Amino acid sequence: MANKDQNVVSNAADDKMTEPLLRGEQNLADEKGGSGKKTGSKDSLYMVYLSTLVVVCGSYSFGTGVGYSSPTQNAIREDLSLSLAEYSVFGSILTFGAMIGAITSGPIADFIGRKGAMRVSSFVCIAGWLAIYFSEGALSLDLGRLATGYGMGIFSYVVPVFTAEIAPKELRGALTSANQLLIVIGASTFFIIGTVATWRTLALVGVIPCAVLLLGLFLIPESPRWLAKIGKHEEFEAALQKLRGKDADISQEATEIQEYIETLERLPKARLLDLFQKRYLHSVTIGVGLMVIQQFGGINAIAFYAANIFQTAGLSPSTGTISYALLQVVVTFFNIIMIDRAGRKPLLLFAATGLLLGCLLLAAAFFLKTYGLALESVPALTLAGVLVYIGSFSSGMGATPWVLMSEIFPINIKGVGGSLTTLVNWFGAWAISYTFNFLETWSSYGTFLLYAAVNILGIVFITTVVPETKGRTLEEIQATMNM
Repeated sequence: MANKDQNVVSNAADDKMTEPLLRGEQNLADEKGGSGKKTGSKDSLYMVYLSTLVVVCGSYSFGTGVGYSSPTQNAIREDLSLSLAEYSVFGSILTFGAMIGAITSGPIADFIGRKGAMRVSSFVCIAGWLAIYFSEGALSLDLGRLATGYGMGIFSYVVPVFTAEIAPKELRGALTSANQLLIVIGASTFFIIGTVATWRTLALVGVIPCAVLLLGLFLIPESPRWLAKIGKHEEFEAALQKLRGKDADISQEATEIQEYIETLERLPKARLLDLFQKRYLHSVTIGVGLMVIQQFGGINAIAFYAANIFQTAGLSPSTGTISYALLQVVVTFFNIIMIDRAGRKPLLLFAATGLLLGCLLLAAAFFLKTYGLALESVPALTLAGVLVYIGSFSSGMGATPWVLMSEIFPINIKGVGGSLTTLVNWFGAWAISYTFNFLETWSSYGTFLLYAAVNILGIVFITTVVPETKGRTLEEIQATMNM
């Protein structure tokens, strides 16, 4: 239990912070702190846009890893003579690697910098894709998949952190949203390309965004906040000036960043056990609970094995997969537009209700197929179920839990709290992707009824536990939750 003096110091420090370092924050469109002074015109911020464009190649690479296993399942199993269990290991080991990457990403990014962490991730992903390309058996295939997963775990942390740290306050919400959008585009692109390309060719395509990122990193500056944190003051000011434009006045922003760094160093070092203090339990419950609902509601079963689901139902895998991919991109744009208008909680409830409906449609389709009833309606029901499910997920359950995670944890425990929720998320992704084929063998319609039950619990959880945070400052949110 933190002592009273530490709490006073922490609260006082939070009041002084005007420009947070934003470790792991995905969306701060509601934040009202800071100087209020623009440090550069839009015309002078080309380096911010270029930097964002470069680093979201990592988000795109993340998406390609997610989208790879669905269109390639049958071809890989046939070419390499893999059993169902062996392919399940291949599909799910990606998320195991991502768990390791997520845990190590913070220390790596703090030690060698945000750009350094992205270089490490890119090299590891390239090695993984090449291992998959040259694979002649299950072992090298799994090692390659594990490596790409590890790189994805690093990208999942460092890309949004870097983007948030370089962006001026008035652009931060829009630019950090590009991370989720490029993940979806990457996955959707692989869904579509995978319908015409071989699995080895698709693995080579996965190298491209990593190579582009490695080259692009030579053109952009390091995060000014990280440079300030490690005491490189001249490099810090040069990087900030480059990002804001050569004629921009950066003096006030630079001072605020330096003052924040000094305040951050005075905060008590948070440990994992500190999250379970009474004052933080509400935040932890919301963060962990939303990640459990997001993953155990079945998203990676749909994402990793969509083509197989369509084929099992008697539907063309290419038709279903392309429809899935296009809908996912369009609805993600909708989420970006609506999250600061409709609010977090309504989007989550809308999404959870849609996920429930999608699961019930899929359960009905496979129930009819199992018992030979109304077989002509099974393909249409399956397509409708998958599209309703993925459209609902993209409308709120995909990005919104990460937005709430960035808002509910106080700055002194944000790193530890973010690590815990990220770990829970990747563990859930691994568990669902690994067990799906086995559950489907047990009962195809029963599998989707299990996912439906989770989404019913999700609706109850969101209604009773999750607060609305739209239009409130971070300080207001945290003051009402962590008392």
